[in-house]
Amino acid sequence: MAYAATNPKQQAHELIDKMSVTQAAAAVGLFKAMLDPVEIALANAPFDDEPLSVEGIKALDESREWLQHHDAIPHEQVLAELGITREEIEHYKEPQYRDSQ
Repeated sequence: MAYAATNPKQQAHELIDKMSVTQAAAAVGLFKAMLDPVEIALANAPFDDEPLSVEGIKALDESREWLQHHDAIPHEQVLAELGITREEIEHYKEPQYRDSQ
């Protein structure tokens, strides 16, 4: 499939115009993930091959058991209960510590 546009953004626009609504929605999700700094960091994070501790295994088993009998708690609800907004998370910056000399 050849495209007249040589600009990659223009090519992307032309392709999106040819997509169904469902395909465009999937592409939007992909674009958002590609631009989200957290998603980028997770995608580039090294694989964690450290073995789980006995306590970690127990905690995972307990949470899986809990989820079999309860609905998962939506992220937005957890944030609301903690008094945190999504905007605060998106604009969070690590605190800068100064040497106490």
